[in-house]
Amino acid sequence: MQTDGARPGQVVDLTNCDKEPIHIPGGIQPHGVLLVLQEPALTIRQVSENAEALLGVPASSLLGTALESLLTEPQASSLRTCLLSERLEDNNPLKLTTRVGGREHFFNGIAHRHQGRLILELEPTFEQEALPFFGFYHQARSSMSRLRNAKDLSALCLEAVREVRRLTGFDRVIAYRFDEEWNGAVLAEDRLETSDSYLGLWFPASDIPRQARELYTLNWLRIIPAIHYEPARILSLPEDAGQGPLDMSFCVLRSVSPIHLEYLRNMGASASMSISLLKEGRLWGLISCTHVSGDKYVPYEVRKACEFVGEFMSSLLVTKEGNEHYDQRIRAQSIQVRLLERMTRHPDFAVGLTHPPPELLELTGATGAAVYFNGRTTIIGQAPGDEQLQGLIDWLAAKPDPQELFCTACLSNHYPEAAAFKDVAAGLIAASMSRGRHNYVLWFRPEVVQTVAWGGNPNKPVDLEGAQPRLHPRKSFALWKETVRGKSLPWKDYEVEAARELRRSVIDIVLQRSEELLKLNMELERSNVELDSFAYAASHDLKEPLRGIHNYTSLVLREQPDCFSPTNLKRMETVTRLTQRMESLINSLLHYAQVGRTDLSLRETDLNEVLSSVLEVLKPRMDEFQVEVRVPRPLPPALCDRVRMAEVFTNLLTNAIKYNDKEKKWVEIGATGTPQGGTTYYVRDNGIGIKPEYHDTIFRIFKRLHGRDKYGGGTGTGLTIVKRLIERHNGRMWLESQPGAGTTFFFTLGSEKAEPVTGKGAK
Repeated sequence: MQTDGARPGQVVDLTNCDKEPIHIPGGIQPHGVLLVLQEPALTIRQVSENAEALLGVPASSLLGTALESLLTEPQASSLRTCLLSERLEDNNPLKLTTRVGGREHFFNGIAHRHQGRLILELEPTFEQEALPFFGFYHQARSSMSRLRNAKDLSALCLEAVREVRRLTGFDRVIAYRFDEEWNGAVLAEDRLETSDSYLGLWFPASDIPRQARELYTLNWLRIIPAIHYEPARILSLPEDAGQGPLDMSFCVLRSVSPIHLEYLRNMGASASMSISLLKEGRLWGLISCTHVSGDKYVPYEVRKACEFVGEFMSSLLVTKEGNEHYDQRIRAQSIQVRLLERMTRHPDFAVGLTHPPPELLELTGATGAAVYFNGRTTIIGQAPGDEQLQGLIDWLAAKPDPQELFCTACLSNHYPEAAAFKDVAAGLIAASMSRGRHNYVLWFRPEVVQTVAWGGNPNKPVDLEGAQPRLHPRKSFALWKETVRGKSLPWKDYEVEAARELRRSVIDIVLQRSEELLKLNMELERSNVELDSFAYAASHDLKEPLRGIHNYTSLVLREQPDCFSPTNLKRMETVTRLTQRMESLINSLLHYAQVGRTDLSLRETDLNEVLSSVLEVLKPRMDEFQVEVRVPRPLPPALCDRVRMAEVFTNLLTNAIKYNDKEKKWVEIGATGTPQGGTTYYVRDNGIGIKPEYHDTIFRIFKRLHGRDKYGGGTGTGLTIVKRLIERHNGRMWLESQPGAGTTFFFTLGSEKAEPVTGKGAK
């Protein structure tokens, strides 16, 4: 035989209440007996050591025996059927009678399964037929209509505490709600007239540690009939002790943390009971009952009636909280409709969202807002500075647990850097406005210095005493006022919901526009394919008659030059020259059409080799014009079509040679990294430059900025083809240039994220 877990009187030495393993205390409250049964034989594998006091049989002699040995035969058979059913909890409470030494003992049996173990808890009753459950149900039923008819949250809480106190007889019953930091505000109370009032006071989050809140979420009700009890240890068969401590998360009799018992003693309480209040599956608050007049045991049937009150009240929380701010909710919905209408109508939804500015602020009651979309920020009202705002956005984007909506009234608790701008943004609602991209609408509220009335000093939840520090809860619950800084006014539920609803609307609009853009792109792609096919076919078909005109004109001029007057001879020579130019234009058009029709052969390519081959071909022309070629450092490799990239470099270098009237000509080819981790390539020269108003024009097909024969002539398709080739590589192309100061052409390959690199930063 082995014992499981903590010993009675064990000294508690904890550094953090949140780490106390309260779900495996190793003992139970001794007003009942706990049995762990092995199915299907229902053999007792574990038992609380107080079994002899309540069952009349030593605990050690029960280990390894069958449960039926404690019961009469008819009852044993019925109990077996109940315990082995799948819906075990539906049979609670089980009415059991044990007969030991000629004496009968009556119990309520509460059974559940957890982690593969069947756990049966026995609570004594004082007569064979306990007060009928439906008697309490009918008492509680009349209060349901009062709860349902409560006009708002305050009235609902007051009706609930009155009903629980009427059912149980506790000296004090309070209802309190948790804030976002798990501090509790008392909203209603029903108490003895001689007791101090807790109404309106706050209790710090340290009163109910994290793991205790988790158990309150799992269990609707928790009772401690007598706080001055000695825990009854759990005894186990040796093979069961090796499986680790018994998890009592769902046990009614689970022993309580010694720290919590000391907390209750400091309050002057002798017994307590708590009922959970859940809103949409999350712990919202508690109905807390305390008794100062002595021990207080509440029978199972009464507890279930109280539990029913808690469940029913929980189901009404959304409605009753909604009624608190009905007018404001209607106004928020009206603003939302207007914002949605403007966003849908305006091509830039961010503009529709922020004009006129006040409405976005009124939606959530904020004093400032920022719309951050695709790297562009629009600010209205009071907001952090540019660098502070960018830091906040980067922090939101880097959070390991990204949330669709992040809301806090004390931003500095989550993001310490926010303390620097608490005067404009102590509180924040951040709504992520896209999936997979870091786009946000942010609402800000400034710091509001507040005075909070606590039930005791919240800054000293524990005292450390003695040479071996021992953790104690605070001893005083008297009114203690604190000036709170760094917080904004709390965000109301309807304000948070308005932000959440706006997020849904924006995402719907963005998705709708994305679908429209995708459809448009598909249509444009189809049109481009058809246009390329037309251009290819038309150019190919035009070449034959044009070649005929050229050949016949040349033949006439060669064989009969004396037949024409000087004027007509000049006209015939003009026809020949025009056919030559027309053929050049058609060849360029054919080439441009082929760029869009030909598949790329993408390979990891050494661009230094490509550049070397191009420079070797262009070397005679470079020497002729005495052009210095500069390559500051080797070019990084790229995934590209080797032949097409040779064409890109050839066109850009030819232009750099052609459009240069300096005595000392040079051209530089290089690459630089982008902030997003990509590469930007460039070709720079010290040539004639381009006026800013023509920076887009030069990429249009057949567009020349100079006379037909000036700077060596040309068809005006070279840069158009280069830009098309770069776009075929899923890249971008742009330029920087000033007249007389040279030109730099930039391009990226295979990355939509690259941003333009400007000025000397490209070197």
